[in-house]
Amino acid sequence: MTRIYLDHNATGPLRPAARDAMLAALDLVGNPSSVHAHGRASRGVVEAARAQVAGLVGVQSRQVVFTSGGTEAAGLALTPHMSAGGLRPTRLFVSAGEHPCVLTGGRFAPDAIEILPLRRDGVFDLDALRARLAALPAGEIPMLALQAANNETGVLQPVAEAAALVRARGGVTICDAVQAAGRIPVSFQALGADALILSAHKFGGPKGVGALVIDASQLHIEEALVRGGGQERGLRGGTENVAGIAGFGAAAKEAAAAAAEAVRISALRDGMERVLRARFADMTFFGDEAARLPNTSAFAFPGLSAETLLISLDLAGVSLSSGSACSSGKVRPSHVLSAMGVSPDLAKGALRVSMGWTTTPADAEGLCGALEKAVSSMRTRRDRPAA
Repeated sequence: MTRIYLDHNATGPLRPAARDAMLAALDLVGNPSSVHAHGRASRGVVEAARAQVAGLVGVQSRQVVFTSGGTEAAGLALTPHMSAGGLRPTRLFVSAGEHPCVLTGGRFAPDAIEILPLRRDGVFDLDALRARLAALPAGEIPMLALQAANNETGVLQPVAEAAALVRARGGVTICDAVQAAGRIPVSFQALGADALILSAHKFGGPKGVGALVIDASQLHIEEALVRGGGQERGLRGGTENVAGIAGFGAAAKEAAAAAAEAVRISALRDGMERVLRARFADMTFFGDEAARLPNTSAFAFPGLSAETLLISLDLAGVSLSSGSACSSGKVRPSHVLSAMGVSPDLAKGALRVSMGWTTTPADAEGLCGALEKAVSSMRTRRDRPAA
């Protein structure tokens, strides 16, 4: 059985160019911190990849700090040990739809963290942010954590508008761009955020490597999360993962060049949704009233559980998810849908389809067919009179 993979928001298949770059890097002997020829060869690979990642989001190479992934990058950035113009943030505002690694608030104390709401369409509530900024006592400096695109619904967030509001109050904005980078054009300057969080494995790079993109001329992180030998300009100790970084760079280069990919994937997603709407009049799509990533579709069927549907689809050879994959493989109620005001009964049936560079029209057609069979079977069993 040929399986259909539609869980790219959890992780994307490794691009051949990334694999080739990693294999070549694995043969390098030197430590990139060593000054001899072997070390310089490894350093050259790291710096070439840094330039490729920088190119993906339109920054200079020196702004890219490599980490073990998006979660570590978030932990590095979300800290009161940061100064902007000599001022440290004292209060962290977090959008209610953020990834769990951001919702925890990083290194801020719990009483310094506030969760701000989403609107019913899944978009961050700018009016709520304005109200809280206006109510801040004198001397309080805000930090805002706001993702570029939601990992469950794909809804795009008003980062530039929010960052402008925060900057006017003397604060900084940290943007989780993990789901957006490599899928839609992401410009550090256009977003207006002070730092971006990236992760390689979402767009065809390897797992276990990410980056924090910062403007060091404006921000100073005073305390590293991982201390060590001063690597990554003192912001991330430990010998660099040369092979992972090489794969990250190669994937970033390919993703940045694939401008037509978003158009192709958007057409597949929209066509799939049209077919499903025609077949299931009672299904609900989440976030479809707002601008979304071109690859993401979240939906539910009233009265049907996501867990049972996922098992049925998996047996039929289709891999998708119920939302974020970062919950130890468990199907849990979505905090994102709850923040959007979705009823618990409907939210517990939410599924997420996320497409990517390997997705084909046959994959979309296969999903529609498998979903129709699974839903029909579950409803038949549910509606069958008890013996």
